[in-house]
Amino acid sequence: MSCFRIGVGAARLLLCIAGLLASVPAIHAQSGISGAEDPNSVLTNTVLTVPLQDYSIAGLVTHVPDAKAFKYGIALFPGYPSIMKLREEGGQPRFDLGGNFLIRSRRHWLDRETLVISIDAPSDQWGSFSQQFRQNARYGGDVAALLAEAGRRYGVKDWTLVGTSEGSVSAFHVARMNPALAPRLILSASLFLSSGNGPGLSGTDWEGLAPRLLWVHHEEDPCAYTPYREALRYAQMTRSPLLAVRGGGPSRGAPCEARSAHGFVGVERATVLAMRSWVKTGVTPADVVAE
Repeated sequence: MSCFRIGVGAARLLLCIAGLLASVPAIHAQSGISGAEDPNSVLTNTVLTVPLQDYSIAGLVTHVPDAKAFKYGIALFPGYPSIMKLREEGGQPRFDLGGNFLIRSRRHWLDRETLVISIDAPSDQWGSFSQQFRQNARYGGDVAALLAEAGRRYGVKDWTLVGTSEGSVSAFHVARMNPALAPRLILSASLFLSSGNGPGLSGTDWEGLAPRLLWVHHEEDPCAYTPYREALRYAQMTRSPLLAVRGGGPSRGAPCEARSAHGFVGVERATVLAMRSWVKTGVTPADVVAE
């Protein structure tokens, strides 16, 4: 692992040690890591909550310490169940889904001009955040309100929406309902096929989608609802580039869990850096191959 440099030796050492924990299994629905052992915890992590009528929506804002002026904002939509239960305890952020691909790898997006916000389900949806709810206008408005407040506080005007697994459903519908919100949309390990949780991305109308779209998918994704063949088909259907990922591991847990190729295990950093390159340059990077 190459350590994320933030300027102090002790913090770099902590990141190196914490990186050795990357093989610990965690599933999308699992609490995962959100304490001192999380290598993201040495960064600045702030809970941003926006009250909306009789509920609220919150996001975990993460950025390099002491960075103040941000050009790019990356909005992350984690996978199933997409419910982080984001809160503060003892003055520190606490949340579920710390093992999710996007949440555990969020530090790799960062430089001094880029921040990320990991988006929780609205508070009144913590019991059951259905895919059908994510299709309605209220959810699109909730996320837009959160990003508007984050933009106001941190000076971000350029947003990219990034979803993984079932979070691809969230990100797609937010983009569909808010055509002026973000110029870019990235869908990784996308939930193409319907399941007991809902229709996924099947049957969606891609015509008129405003943001530029990048598909990101592991060629060996073992999840039955996110097969690579569908990534190829959707990329062709939407006339959008596909960033293929190969290698990584070792995989642990069930096929649709976060520590398999479905969650880009062992190749998280290279995958995120490739996505960040596309955000900043508009050029589709070469396929990601684990070293």
